[in-house]
Amino acid sequence: MNLRDFLAWAEAEGRLITVEQAIDPHLEIARLIHAHDGDPLLFTDPRRPGWRLVSGVCARREHFAWALGCDPPGIVPRLIAALENPLPPPLIEPETAPCQQVIIPEPDLNRLPILKHLPGDGGPYITAAIAIIRDPDHGRNASFHRLMQIGPRRFTARIVEGRGTDTALRKALAQGRDLEVAICLGAPIHVLLAASMSPAPGVDELAIAQALAPTPLVRCRTVDLEVPAECEVVLEGRITGQLADEGPFIDLTETWDIVRQQPVVVIDCLTHRRRPIYHALLPGGLEHKLLMGLPREPTIFRAVNQVADCRAVSITPGGMSWLHAVVQIAKHGPDDGRRAAEAAFRGHGSLKHVVVVDEDVDPFDPTAVEWAIATRFQADRDLLIWKDRPASSLDPSAKLRPGRKARSAKMGLDATIPWTDAQGNPLSRAQRAAFRKVRYE
Repeated sequence: MNLRDFLAWAEAEGRLITVEQAIDPHLEIARLIHAHDGDPLLFTDPRRPGWRLVSGVCARREHFAWALGCDPPGIVPRLIAALENPLPPPLIEPETAPCQQVIIPEPDLNRLPILKHLPGDGGPYITAAIAIIRDPDHGRNASFHRLMQIGPRRFTARIVEGRGTDTALRKALAQGRDLEVAICLGAPIHVLLAASMSPAPGVDELAIAQALAPTPLVRCRTVDLEVPAECEVVLEGRITGQLADEGPFIDLTETWDIVRQQPVVVIDCLTHRRRPIYHALLPGGLEHKLLMGLPREPTIFRAVNQVADCRAVSITPGGMSWLHAVVQIAKHGPDDGRRAAEAAFRGHGSLKHVVVVDEDVDPFDPTAVEWAIATRFQADRDLLIWKDRPASSLDPSAKLRPGRKARSAKMGLDATIPWTDAQGNPLSRAQRAAFRKVRYE
Protein backbone atom coordinates (compact mmCIF):
# COMPACT_ATOMS: atom_id res chain seq x y z
CA MET A 1 0.00 0.00 0.00
CA ASN A 2 2.72 2.47 -0.96
CA LEU A 3 2.35 5.79 -2.78
CA ARG A 4 2.55 4.18 -6.21
CA ASP A 5 -0.19 1.70 -5.29
CA PHE A 6 -2.38 4.65 -4.27
CA LEU A 7 -1.78 6.43 -7.57
CA ALA A 8 -2.68 3.28 -9.51
CA TRP A 9 -5.92 2.98 -7.50
CA ALA A 10 -6.72 6.68 -7.90
CA GLU A 11 -6.19 6.46 -11.68
CA ALA A 12 -8.34 3.34 -11.97
CA GLU A 13 -11.10 5.08 -9.98
CA GLY A 14 -10.95 8.16 -12.21
CA ARG A 15 -9.78 10.32 -9.30
CA LEU A 16 -6.27 11.18 -10.50
CA ILE A 17 -5.49 14.30 -12.53
CA THR A 18 -2.22 14.02 -14.45
CA VAL A 19 -0.44 17.23 -15.48
CA GLU A 20 2.05 16.48 -18.24
CA GLN A 21 3.26 19.95 -19.22
CA ALA A 22 6.24 21.49 -17.43
CA ILE A 23 5.13 23.47 -14.35
CA ASP A 24 7.46 25.59 -12.21
CA PRO A 25 7.81 24.63 -8.49
CA HIS A 26 8.24 28.35 -7.79
CA LEU A 27 4.64 29.48 -7.08
CA GLU A 28 3.01 27.87 -10.16
CA ILE A 29 2.52 24.30 -8.92
CA ALA A 30 1.00 25.52 -5.64
CA ARG A 31 -1.55 27.59 -7.57
CA LEU A 32 -2.65 24.54 -9.53
CA ILE A 33 -2.87 22.42 -6.40
CA HIS A 34 -5.00 25.10 -4.75
CA ALA A 35 -7.30 25.25 -7.79
CA HIS A 36 -7.87 21.48 -7.51
CA ASP A 37 -7.81 21.18 -3.72
CA GLY A 38 -9.15 17.76 -2.76
CA ASP A 39 -8.07 15.98 -5.94
CA PRO A 40 -4.92 13.88 -6.36
CA LEU A 41 -2.66 15.63 -8.87
CA LEU A 42 0.40 14.04 -10.47
CA PHE A 43 2.88 16.41 -12.12
CA THR A 44 5.07 14.41 -14.48
CA ASP A 45 7.38 17.37 -15.24
CA PRO A 46 7.97 19.68 -12.25
CA ARG A 47 11.04 21.15 -14.02
CA ARG A 48 13.41 18.95 -12.06
CA PRO A 49 14.92 16.21 -14.30
CA GLY A 50 14.00 12.69 -13.20
CA TRP A 51 11.41 13.80 -10.64
CA ARG A 52 7.63 13.65 -10.45
CA LEU A 53 5.41 15.42 -7.92
CA VAL A 54 2.10 14.46 -6.35
CA SER A 55 -0.39 16.28 -4.13
CA GLY A 56 -3.82 15.51 -2.67
CA VAL A 57 -2.79 12.07 -1.42
CA CYS A 58 -4.57 12.53 1.92
CA ALA A 59 -7.22 15.03 0.84
CA ARG A 60 -10.29 12.78 1.29
CA ARG A 61 -11.44 10.23 3.85
CA GLU A 62 -11.94 7.72 1.06
CA HIS A 63 -8.17 7.75 0.47
CA PHE A 64 -7.53 6.74 4.09
CA ALA A 65 -10.24 4.09 3.90
CA TRP A 66 -8.57 2.58 0.81
CA ALA A 67 -5.19 2.51 2.56
CA LEU A 68 -6.66 0.80 5.64
CA GLY A 69 -8.91 -1.61 3.74
CA CYS A 70 -12.14 -0.37 5.30
CA ASP A 71 -15.01 2.06 4.67
CA PRO A 72 -14.82 5.65 5.99
CA PRO A 73 -16.78 4.90 9.21
CA GLY A 74 -14.27 2.13 9.94
CA ILE A 75 -11.25 4.45 9.98
CA VAL A 76 -11.50 5.53 13.64
CA PRO A 77 -11.94 1.97 15.01
CA ARG A 78 -8.88 0.90 12.97
CA LEU A 79 -6.84 3.78 14.38
CA ILE A 80 -7.92 3.04 17.94
CA ALA A 81 -7.01 -0.64 17.56
CA ALA A 82 -3.56 0.23 16.16
CA LEU A 83 -2.94 2.80 18.88
CA GLU A 84 -3.79 0.24 21.56
CA ASN A 85 -1.96 -2.69 19.92
CA PRO A 86 1.18 -1.51 18.07
CA LEU A 87 3.29 -4.18 16.35
CA PRO A 88 7.08 -4.18 15.85
CA PRO A 89 7.79 -3.65 12.14
CA PRO A 90 10.14 -6.07 10.36
CA LEU A 91 13.60 -5.06 9.16
CA ILE A 92 14.64 -5.92 5.59
CA GLU A 93 18.00 -5.91 3.82
CA PRO A 94 19.10 -2.71 2.05
CA GLU A 95 19.36 -4.35 -1.36
CA THR A 96 15.62 -5.10 -1.27
CA ALA A 97 14.53 -1.66 -0.02
CA PRO A 98 12.91 0.49 -2.75
CA CYS A 99 13.88 3.74 -1.00
CA GLN A 100 17.59 2.91 -1.43
CA GLN A 101 17.60 2.09 -5.12
CA VAL A 102 19.60 5.28 -5.73
CA ILE A 103 22.16 6.63 -3.23
CA ILE A 104 23.60 10.16 -3.45
CA PRO A 105 26.33 10.78 -0.83
CA GLU A 106 26.62 14.54 -1.43
CA PRO A 107 23.12 15.71 -2.33
CA ASP A 108 22.04 19.05 -3.77
CA LEU A 109 18.58 19.95 -2.50
CA ASN A 110 18.11 22.32 -5.44
CA ARG A 111 17.58 19.24 -7.63
CA LEU A 112 14.37 18.40 -5.71
CA PRO A 113 11.04 20.02 -6.73
CA ILE A 114 10.65 21.79 -3.37
CA LEU A 115 7.78 24.27 -3.68
CA LYS A 116 7.61 27.91 -2.86
CA HIS A 117 3.88 28.30 -2.29
CA LEU A 118 3.29 32.05 -1.93
CA PRO A 119 5.43 35.16 -2.55
CA GLY A 120 5.49 35.88 1.19
CA ASP A 121 7.00 32.52 2.15
CA GLY A 122 10.39 32.60 3.86
CA GLY A 123 11.68 30.21 1.19
CA PRO A 124 10.91 26.89 -0.53
CA TYR A 125 9.25 24.48 1.90
CA ILE A 126 9.03 20.71 2.31
CA THR A 127 5.60 20.15 3.85
CA ALA A 128 5.01 16.37 3.91
CA ALA A 129 8.21 15.34 5.68
CA ILE A 130 8.22 12.68 8.40
CA ALA A 131 11.28 13.05 10.61
CA ILE A 132 12.59 9.88 12.26
CA ILE A 133 14.76 10.42 15.35
CA ARG A 134 15.78 8.34 18.36
CA ASP A 135 15.39 9.54 21.96
CA PRO A 136 17.79 7.87 24.43
CA ASP A 137 14.97 7.43 26.97
CA HIS A 138 11.88 6.90 24.80
CA GLY A 139 13.24 5.26 21.67
CA ARG A 140 12.25 5.87 18.06
CA ASN A 141 9.93 8.75 17.21
CA ALA A 142 8.28 9.72 13.92
CA SER A 143 6.66 13.13 13.50
CA PHE A 144 5.91 15.85 10.95
CA HIS A 145 8.08 18.95 10.63
CA ARG A 146 7.93 21.60 7.96
CA LEU A 147 11.36 22.36 6.49
CA MET A 148 12.40 25.67 4.92
CA GLN A 149 15.31 25.32 2.51
CA ILE A 150 18.15 27.76 3.23
CA GLY A 151 20.93 26.23 1.15
CA PRO A 152 21.90 23.29 -1.09
CA ARG A 153 22.19 21.00 1.97
CA ARG A 154 20.44 22.86 4.77
CA PHE A 155 16.96 23.54 6.13
CA THR A 156 15.49 25.28 9.13
CA ALA A 157 12.96 22.95 10.79
CA ARG A 158 9.88 24.09 12.72
CA ILE A 159 10.22 22.04 15.91
CA VAL A 160 7.42 22.62 18.43
CA GLU A 161 8.77 23.21 21.91
CA GLY A 162 8.33 20.45 24.47
CA ARG A 163 7.44 17.67 22.03
CA GLY A 164 9.37 14.54 21.07
CA THR A 165 11.92 15.91 18.61
CA ASP A 166 12.57 19.01 20.72
CA THR A 167 13.14 16.91 23.84
CA ALA A 168 15.53 14.53 22.06
CA LEU A 169 17.41 17.44 20.49
CA ARG A 170 17.93 19.10 23.87
CA LYS A 171 19.34 15.86 25.28
CA ALA A 172 21.71 15.46 22.34
CA LEU A 173 22.95 19.05 22.53
CA ALA A 174 23.50 18.67 26.29
CA GLN A 175 25.87 15.80 25.42
CA GLY A 176 27.70 17.96 22.90
CA ARG A 177 26.40 16.27 19.76
CA ASP A 178 23.89 16.81 16.95
CA LEU A 179 20.70 14.75 16.73
CA GLU A 180 20.64 12.25 13.88
CA VAL A 181 17.55 12.47 11.68
CA ALA A 182 16.11 10.68 8.67
CA ILE A 183 13.53 12.70 6.73
CA CYS A 184 11.07 10.56 4.77
CA LEU A 185 9.19 11.89 1.73
CA GLY A 186 6.50 10.11 -0.26
CA ALA A 187 5.57 7.76 2.58
CA PRO A 188 2.63 5.33 2.37
CA ILE A 189 -0.68 6.79 3.59
CA HIS A 190 -0.86 4.58 6.68
CA VAL A 191 2.63 5.76 7.70
CA LEU A 192 1.56 9.38 7.28
CA LEU A 193 -1.43 8.66 9.53
CA ALA A 194 0.67 6.96 12.20
CA ALA A 195 3.18 9.82 12.28
CA SER A 196 0.27 12.23 12.86
CA MET A 197 -1.15 10.42 15.89
CA SER A 198 1.04 11.80 18.72
CA PRO A 199 0.92 8.76 21.02
CA ALA A 200 2.38 8.73 24.53
CA PRO A 201 6.19 9.00 24.86
CA GLY A 202 7.79 5.62 24.25
CA VAL A 203 5.14 4.43 21.80
CA ASP A 204 6.73 3.92 18.39
CA GLU A 205 4.69 5.51 15.57
CA LEU A 206 6.19 3.03 13.10
CA ALA A 207 4.82 0.20 15.25
CA ILE A 208 1.40 1.86 15.00
CA ALA A 209 1.91 1.96 11.22
CA GLN A 210 2.73 -1.77 11.20
CA ALA A 211 -0.52 -2.44 13.06
CA LEU A 212 -2.38 -0.55 10.31
CA ALA A 213 -0.65 -2.20 7.34
CA PRO A 214 2.66 -3.96 6.60
CA THR A 215 5.52 -1.47 7.15
CA PRO A 216 8.93 -3.02 6.46
CA LEU A 217 11.87 -0.91 7.62
CA VAL A 218 15.44 -0.58 6.38
CA ARG A 219 18.53 0.80 8.08
CA CYS A 220 19.78 4.14 6.81
CA ARG A 221 23.15 4.44 5.12
CA THR A 222 24.78 7.19 7.22
CA VAL A 223 22.72 7.48 10.43
CA ASP A 224 21.74 4.89 13.03
CA LEU A 225 18.04 4.95 12.21
CA GLU A 226 15.44 2.83 10.43
CA VAL A 227 12.91 4.17 7.91
CA PRO A 228 9.91 2.75 6.02
CA ALA A 229 11.45 0.92 3.08
CA GLU A 230 8.69 1.93 0.66
CA CYS A 231 9.16 5.69 1.02
CA GLU A 232 10.02 7.49 -2.19
CA VAL A 233 12.86 9.62 -0.75
CA VAL A 234 14.96 9.67 2.44
CA LEU A 235 17.18 12.59 3.50
CA GLU A 236 19.76 11.50 6.07
CA GLY A 237 21.37 14.14 8.24
CA ARG A 238 21.64 15.98 11.55
CA ILE A 239 19.58 18.48 13.53
CA THR A 240 22.13 20.93 14.90
CA GLY A 241 22.21 23.48 17.70
CA GLN A 242 22.59 26.29 15.18
CA LEU A 243 19.54 28.56 14.85
CA ALA A 244 18.26 30.53 11.86
CA ASP A 245 15.07 32.23 10.71
CA GLU A 246 12.13 29.94 9.88
CA GLY A 247 9.11 31.55 8.24
CA PRO A 248 6.91 33.34 7.43
CA PHE A 249 4.68 30.50 6.31
CA ILE A 250 0.98 29.71 5.94
CA ASP A 251 -0.22 27.41 8.70
CA LEU A 252 -3.24 25.15 9.15
CA THR A 253 -5.52 28.13 9.81
CA GLU A 254 -4.66 29.66 6.39
CA THR A 255 -3.10 32.61 8.23
CA TRP A 256 0.57 33.62 8.35
CA ASP A 257 2.71 32.04 11.03
CA ILE A 258 5.47 34.18 12.53
CA VAL A 259 9.23 34.10 11.93
CA ARG A 260 11.08 32.13 14.61
CA GLN A 261 14.65 31.15 15.35
CA GLN A 262 14.64 27.41 14.69
CA PRO A 263 17.23 24.59 14.47
CA VAL A 264 19.24 24.11 11.29
CA VAL A 265 19.18 20.65 9.67
CA VAL A 266 22.18 19.54 7.60
CA ILE A 267 21.65 16.80 4.97
CA ASP A 268 24.58 14.41 4.41
CA CYS A 269 23.04 11.74 2.18
CA LEU A 270 19.99 11.29 -0.06
CA THR A 271 18.48 7.97 -1.13
CA HIS A 272 15.43 7.47 -3.34
CA ARG A 273 13.50 5.15 -5.59
CA ARG A 274 14.05 5.16 -9.34
CA ARG A 275 11.95 7.92 -10.95
CA PRO A 276 11.09 9.30 -7.49
CA ILE A 277 7.79 10.97 -6.62
CA TYR A 278 7.94 14.03 -4.38
CA HIS A 279 4.88 14.52 -2.12
CA ALA A 280 3.82 18.18 -1.82
CA LEU A 281 1.19 18.98 0.80
CA LEU A 282 -0.51 22.36 0.26
CA PRO A 283 -0.33 24.34 3.53
CA GLY A 284 -3.81 25.12 4.81
CA GLY A 285 -5.38 22.86 2.17
CA LEU A 286 -7.72 19.91 2.63
CA GLU A 287 -4.85 17.42 2.74
CA HIS A 288 -3.11 19.39 5.48
CA LYS A 289 -6.33 19.70 7.49
CA LEU A 290 -7.46 16.09 7.20
CA LEU A 291 -4.06 14.56 7.82
CA MET A 292 -3.59 16.69 10.92
CA GLY A 293 -7.12 16.46 12.28
CA LEU A 294 -8.27 12.92 11.50
CA PRO A 295 -5.81 11.27 13.96
CA ARG A 296 -7.41 13.33 16.77
CA GLU A 297 -10.78 11.65 16.25
CA PRO A 298 -9.73 8.36 17.92
CA THR A 299 -8.20 10.19 20.90
CA ILE A 300 -11.41 12.19 21.39
CA PHE A 301 -13.49 9.02 20.91
CA ARG A 302 -11.53 7.14 23.58
CA ALA A 303 -11.78 10.02 26.08
CA VAL A 304 -15.53 10.49 25.56
CA ASN A 305 -16.21 6.77 25.66
CA GLN A 306 -14.84 6.67 29.21
CA VAL A 307 -17.71 8.85 30.46
CA ALA A 308 -20.50 8.34 27.88
CA ASP A 309 -21.60 6.01 25.09
CA CYS A 310 -19.66 7.57 22.20
CA ARG A 311 -20.76 6.57 18.70
CA ALA A 312 -18.74 8.85 16.38
CA VAL A 313 -16.44 11.88 16.26
CA SER A 314 -15.97 14.40 13.46
CA ILE A 315 -13.15 16.95 13.37
CA THR A 316 -14.77 19.53 11.11
CA PRO A 317 -13.04 21.22 8.13
CA GLY A 318 -14.65 24.57 9.04
CA GLY A 319 -12.61 24.50 12.24
CA MET A 320 -9.47 23.80 10.19
CA SER A 321 -9.85 20.14 11.22
CA TRP A 322 -8.19 21.13 14.47
CA LEU A 323 -10.18 23.58 16.60
CA HIS A 324 -13.76 22.26 16.19
CA ALA A 325 -15.33 18.83 16.69
CA VAL A 326 -18.75 17.19 16.74
CA VAL A 327 -19.28 14.25 19.10
CA GLN A 328 -22.17 11.82 18.64
CA ILE A 329 -23.37 9.89 21.70
CA ALA A 330 -26.15 7.53 22.74
CA LYS A 331 -27.59 9.40 25.68
CA HIS A 332 -28.37 7.31 28.79
CA GLY A 333 -28.59 10.03 31.43
CA PRO A 334 -29.22 13.76 31.88
CA ASP A 335 -25.53 14.71 32.23
CA ASP A 336 -24.12 12.66 29.35
CA GLY A 337 -23.91 15.64 27.00
CA ARG A 338 -21.96 17.76 29.46
CA ARG A 339 -19.63 14.89 30.39
CA ALA A 340 -18.99 14.17 26.71
CA ALA A 341 -18.08 17.80 26.03
CA GLU A 342 -15.66 17.94 28.96
CA ALA A 343 -14.02 14.67 27.90
CA ALA A 344 -13.60 15.84 24.30
CA PHE A 345 -11.21 18.57 25.48
CA ARG A 346 -9.20 15.96 27.38
CA GLY A 347 -8.98 13.89 24.20
CA HIS A 348 -7.64 16.79 22.15
CA GLY A 349 -6.00 19.60 24.07
CA SER A 350 -6.04 22.04 21.14
CA LEU A 351 -9.81 21.75 20.71
CA LYS A 352 -11.63 25.08 21.06
CA HIS A 353 -15.32 24.35 20.43
CA VAL A 354 -17.28 21.08 20.57
CA VAL A 355 -20.89 20.21 19.76
CA VAL A 356 -22.47 17.07 21.24
CA VAL A 357 -25.35 15.47 19.29
CA ASP A 358 -27.62 12.42 19.51
CA GLU A 359 -27.48 9.23 17.46
CA ASP A 360 -30.03 10.51 14.94
CA VAL A 361 -27.78 13.44 13.91
CA ASP A 362 -25.00 12.81 11.40
CA PRO A 363 -21.87 14.43 12.91
CA PHE A 364 -20.30 14.68 9.43
CA ASP A 365 -23.24 16.71 8.04
CA PRO A 366 -22.92 20.39 9.04
CA THR A 367 -26.57 21.05 8.15
CA ALA A 368 -27.72 18.24 10.46
CA VAL A 369 -25.51 19.56 13.27
CA GLU A 370 -26.88 23.06 12.84
CA TRP A 371 -30.41 21.59 12.91
CA ALA A 372 -29.63 19.95 16.25
CA ILE A 373 -28.38 23.25 17.66
CA ALA A 374 -31.50 25.02 16.38
CA THR A 375 -33.99 22.51 17.78
CA ARG A 376 -32.36 21.00 20.89
CA PHE A 377 -30.02 23.63 22.32
CA GLN A 378 -30.82 26.44 24.79
CA ALA A 379 -27.94 28.80 25.60
CA ASP A 380 -28.99 29.37 29.22
CA ARG A 381 -29.14 25.62 29.83
CA ASP A 382 -26.79 23.86 27.41
CA LEU A 383 -23.89 26.26 26.88
CA LEU A 384 -20.65 25.29 28.62
CA ILE A 385 -17.78 27.80 28.88
CA TRP A 386 -14.30 27.34 30.30
CA LYS A 387 -12.17 30.47 30.61
CA ASP A 388 -8.42 30.87 30.12
CA ARG A 389 -7.50 27.28 29.23
CA PRO A 390 -4.35 25.96 27.50
CA ALA A 391 -5.00 26.18 23.79
CA SER A 392 -3.55 25.89 20.31
CA SER A 393 -0.96 28.36 19.06
CA LEU A 394 -2.56 27.88 15.63
CA ASP A 395 -5.57 29.94 16.79
CA PRO A 396 -4.75 33.56 15.85
CA SER A 397 -7.39 34.81 18.32
CA ALA A 398 -5.78 33.04 21.30
CA LYS A 399 -3.53 34.79 23.81
CA LEU A 400 -0.05 34.17 22.45
CA ARG A 401 3.08 34.87 24.50
CA PRO A 402 6.59 33.94 23.30
CA GLY A 403 7.86 30.79 25.00
CA ARG A 404 4.56 30.11 26.78
CA LYS A 405 1.53 27.96 26.07
CA ALA A 406 -1.30 29.75 24.22
CA ARG A 407 -4.47 30.43 26.26
CA SER A 408 -8.08 30.60 25.10
CA ALA A 409 -11.66 30.31 26.26
CA LYS A 410 -13.32 27.03 25.29
CA MET A 411 -16.96 26.27 24.56
CA GLY A 412 -19.16 23.19 24.54
CA LEU A 413 -22.69 23.03 23.11
CA ASP A 414 -24.90 20.20 24.34
CA ALA A 415 -27.23 19.84 21.36
CA THR A 416 -28.71 16.55 22.52
CA ILE A 417 -32.42 16.08 23.31
CA PRO A 418 -33.07 17.46 26.83
CA TRP A 419 -33.68 14.73 29.39
CA THR A 420 -36.77 16.50 30.80
CA ASP A 421 -38.99 19.41 29.77
CA ALA A 422 -39.22 22.76 31.59
CA GLN A 423 -41.57 21.21 34.15
CA GLY A 424 -39.19 18.31 34.86
CA ASN A 425 -41.25 15.73 32.98
CA PRO A 426 -39.35 13.04 31.07
CA LEU A 427 -39.16 13.69 27.33
CA SER A 428 -39.63 11.03 24.70
CA ARG A 429 -36.32 9.79 23.25
CA ALA A 430 -37.97 9.72 19.81
CA GLN A 431 -35.66 10.29 16.92
CA ARG A 432 -36.11 12.79 14.14
CA ALA A 433 -38.92 11.85 11.74
CA ALA A 434 -37.72 10.16 8.57
CA PHE A 435 -39.23 8.78 5.38
CA ARG A 436 -38.44 5.32 4.10
CA LYS A 437 -35.98 5.47 1.22
CA VAL A 438 -37.41 4.57 -2.21
CA ARG A 439 -36.40 5.04 -5.82
CA TYR A 440 -38.71 6.13 -8.62
CA GLU A 441 -38.22 4.00 -11.73
